Amino acid sequence: MMQVVLSTVGNLAVLLFAVTSMLSVGFAYSVRQILGPLRDLGALARALLANFVLVPLLALGILWLWPLDRPLEAGLILVAMSAGAPFLVKLTAVAQSEVSLSATLLVLLLPATVVYAPIVIPQVLPEADVSAGALAVPLLLTMLLPLAAGLLAHNRWPALARRLAPIARHFSTVALVVLVLATTLANIPTITDLFTKGAIVPPLVVIAGGFVIGYLLGGKDRNAREVLGLGTAQRNISAATVMATQGFDAAETVVMVIATSLAGFALLFPIAGVLRKREPVATARTG
Repeated sequence: MMQVVLSTVGNLAVLLFAVTSMLSVGFAYSVRQILGPLRDLGALARALLANFVLVPLLALGILWLWPLDRPLEAGLILVAMSAGAPFLVKLTAVAQSEVSLSATLLVLLLPATVVYAPIVIPQVLPEADVSAGALAVPLLLTMLLPLAAGLLAHNRWPALARRLAPIARHFSTVALVVLVLATTLANIPTITDLFTKGAIVPPLVVIAGGFVIGYLLGGKDRNAREVLGLGTAQRNISAATVMATQGFDAAETVVMVIATSLAGFALLFPIAGVLRKREPVATARTG
């Protein structure tokens, strides 16, 4: 009974985290600020290559070398194929890189995930018990629609948006904590098995490899390299969790998604702290 309650709380927290995270981004930035850098087609192509070709191939290659139980593999594949994490904005702020550029990357990768994941995931994971439309709808409703609403509020009612942005960020943080705690408590035996069997190693390698891939493809600008490195490593846990809960019966799939998110936080916050040691950005790019 307690496990059912915790699972229900975790599912609700997924939705709250996704909606409030995307609202906070929309409240904080104007359309011009986050769309301006998209005129750089070379940078755009490199970001798409890193997130939707190289990281998924890296994950599949790692799973070929280090096989896991199928539900766990499904969770890691979902994470590898989901990009545009709202948490990237917080990581970028910790690293003192260009927060507006991180929002630009997020706005690029999130719609791409909505288009890419429902098409590719059923090909890689044919056991997924959902249609492409069923995968896309939750992502559209919980991420793109709140983002659009936030951007509209920023444009029409900027003073109100400035007041609401920190509130939305606070709720997203609370929802993330509730999500992690509820899922962890509901699946302690499975999570313990991930560590005892060494199943946590593939997620760690995917995250570290994602940072290297993004950093190397970030171009000559230091801040662009840092943002793309963090953005490629920090996968879209919200999208992966929504798809895991919608499309897979095995609880281990969701647990792997959450375990990967925990591994990401454990790796990427120290990386962001190291990046922070250099001189902070004096001005933000507005495009």
